[in-house]
Amino acid sequence: MSSISFNERWRRSRFIAGEKATDESVALNHRRIFILPTQRGLGFLALNLLLLLVAFIYNNNLAYLLTFLLASVFFVTILHSFNSLSGLVLQKGHSKPVFAEEPAGFDIHINNPTSIERHNLQLTLKKTAALTLAAHNKGLVTLYSTTEKRGWHEAGAVTIASTYPLGLFRAWSPVRLNLKVLVYPKPAGADRPLPESSSLQSGQGFNKNGADDFYGIHEYQAGDPIKHIHWKAFAKGQGLFSKQYGGEEPTEIWLAYDAAAGHVEERLSQLCRWVIDADRAGIDYGLSLPGHKVTPGQGPVHSQKCLEALALF
Repeated sequence: MSSISFNERWRRSRFIAGEKATDESVALNHRRIFILPTQRGLGFLALNLLLLLVAFIYNNNLAYLLTFLLASVFFVTILHSFNSLSGLVLQKGHSKPVFAEEPAGFDIHINNPTSIERHNLQLTLKKTAALTLAAHNKGLVTLYSTTEKRGWHEAGAVTIASTYPLGLFRAWSPVRLNLKVLVYPKPAGADRPLPESSSLQSGQGFNKNGADDFYGIHEYQAGDPIKHIHWKAFAKGQGLFSKQYGGEEPTEIWLAYDAAAGHVEERLSQLCRWVIDADRAGIDYGLSLPGHKVTPGQGPVHSQKCLEALALF
């Protein structure tokens, strides 16, 4: 284990933000665990000092005995508070991508390789989650952080703490596990249909359905022309369907940055909405951004590739 200098050891940020972020597992030891009295602990200490004063004034041996007994409990609790965290191993888990302004979940694996049961462990990011970990057991906790904008979102320091056994002391350790998640742009509203064009050769747009003989209906999908909606079935409460006509050709669209309107974030939000709609409709679609293109395709992997390109644009 590498040693750290005196100034580094007493750096204020270590008590709050922890040490440098790491992708490796983190074992809690005396260098990472901090302990301070709680409000209850300070009250207990004040009571003990008062008993000591009473014993001194009245020279009462029973008062001395009670004072020293409570003082021993106070100091022994420090060791138990330290042991409530010492030896635990924390490791980051998988974090799924989310859309902007959605809460991002960060999985944290906790391993207790010792024979000591850990009671009332509290892990805090923005909110606090509690668990009790049996001896030689593992646990999983998911902590959430609200996202605001697209791109990489870092969780920062996760604090694990415990006030076991009597609540007189709080032992805590800020841990930075290099937790981050990719945030996609916030999808725009579904008021704008997928872009249309009369030819696939144009490199962008939607290939319109044919309009030959009617031969059936299918469940409505995003991108279907409004004129093909089966309004009679909808009026009867049978659901939303689209009419199908003979001579329809396979559809393929290009979702182009220039086809969206507004500033950069508005365009990316609209493209994000189109990617979602095209994926749900089962259409082959490509993504065209300035300096980057994703060739047409479909499916979860293709959708994720397009959304990642928007997030990192």
